[in-house]
Amino acid sequence: MAELCEEAFDVLKVDKKDYVPTTLEDEVRVDKLCSDLLHRFYAESQMAGLSPEDATALAGAADYFVRDFVVSIKGRSLFDERPGIVRQFAGNWYIVNTMEPLATEIDGYLAGIREFYRFLYGHQLISLKFLQAIEAECSQLDYYAQRIESFWDITGDGYFDWEKECTLKD
Repeated sequence: MAELCEEAFDVLKVDKKDYVPTTLEDEVRVDKLCSDLLHRFYAESQMAGLSPEDATALAGAADYFVRDFVVSIKGRSLFDERPGIVRQFAGNWYIVNTMEPLATEIDGYLAGIREFYRFLYGHQLISLKFLQAIEAECSQLDYYAQRIESFWDITGDGYFDWEKECTLKD
């Protein structure tokens, strides 16, 4: 616990340029930086009063989004302030890449994403405008639930129309 208290007083120093993956090999370096930042988020969540279990759930959800989707799939920095990334994750990628996508599971991911980006904003690492965009995208659970339902209803060549509605293409 002393480690957590000590860590809370450290100023979070981040060079955002270090979080831009430039090659496939470079992705490993960026992944480690993101992991370290997510551990800091986890520790600060506990210091703010969350139980280890709740902090783990939030950090794990944010981790899946940041490392598996933003960095690995999209090849972006987590500080890239282009709105729509959460929508692409929850409205397409998660659904297609999960055997049994569930709105309740998406809701858990969205909670972690929202809190992680609030953490980033609290450390002045993202703009208020981008935080608000992230929060707006995280609040659209009904839309993501509808996307799951419509995914299961796809027939024939319908996938292309489904994908076009919430495309992964930038």
